[in-house]
Amino acid sequence: MRVLVTGGGGFLGSHIANRLNNRGDQVSVLGRRKYSYLGEGIESIVCDIRDSQGVADALKGCDAVFHSAAIPGVWGDFKKYHSINVEGTHNVIEGCREHGVKKLIFTSSPSVVFGDSDLENVDESVPYPESYLCHYPETKAMAERMVMDANGLDGLATVSLRPHLIWGAGDPHLVPRILERAKKGNLVRVGSGTNLVDMIHVENAAAAHVQVCDALKSGAKVAGQCYFVSDGEPVVLWDWIDHLLMALELPIVERTVSYKTAWILGGILERTYGLLRIKREPLMTRFVAAQLATSHYFDISKAKRDFGYTPVISPDTGMEQMIKTLRQVPPAY
Repeated sequence: MRVLVTGGGGFLGSHIANRLNNRGDQVSVLGRRKYSYLGEGIESIVCDIRDSQGVADALKGCDAVFHSAAIPGVWGDFKKYHSINVEGTHNVIEGCREHGVKKLIFTSSPSVVFGDSDLENVDESVPYPESYLCHYPETKAMAERMVMDANGLDGLATVSLRPHLIWGAGDPHLVPRILERAKKGNLVRVGSGTNLVDMIHVENAAAAHVQVCDALKSGAKVAGQCYFVSDGEPVVLWDWIDHLLMALELPIVERTVSYKTAWILGGILERTYGLLRIKREPLMTRFVAAQLATSHYFDISKAKRDFGYTPVISPDTGMEQMIKTLRQVPPAY
């Protein structure tokens, strides 16, 4: 196939691009700069996802697009989140329709169905919440709905994947945040510390995207569908964090605050930062408190059944590889 990966210089996007490239597909990535660390033969297209004409030009002649470009985070201006996550997705859809691209694989997030309470082994029938605690899940949900609505338009087949807490060697987001706070003594256990969460190694997330792409075509079972994907083994969040810290000879988490206390603090900080127009992320928000204190793990049987989702790396092997990498190249705080 001739394939475009938006956000192809990012953590997940680069793994998708390299996986496709390694099996012989013709791969281009779209991002804000050129990415010399990608595999040989992968073309870098410098373009902002908000540039509708540039996105459309990049899609000309493509058979499929993996749309992983997004702005993550728990704090910031709604207009920026909307312009990238929603309007950027609209540009991808319109570019596909203009140039007859047949497949669109969208990287969504389980947070699109997260309110403020436990999600325990839920499947894809769980509804979107009535309101969101931050702009990222809200705008990702808006984009996901657009992708689903676009299925079947001008011969385009779409599918949405919801990988949860992507991790692994080279992770620039989740693990560095944990280690930074631990080193500064700012890591505090929220809630009982027994909550179960799903995670997914970046290689498994990339494999899921390629596997569903191969099953996707007009009228296929996966077309127009959403899927949770994970490592398939929920972990006790705070045990997982402590294991990582001990392996790197950092102090484990000793301090604990209740979910209620963290929630109230998060609300106060959100209001204060909003009134003062402080751009940096607050130390606590209601969304972060809820994510750290509640269980959120998912039934992935639909992905296994519909497109044969199969993890390619075990959590234990992934952890060994990540710890080895972190020991060799300590993260910059």
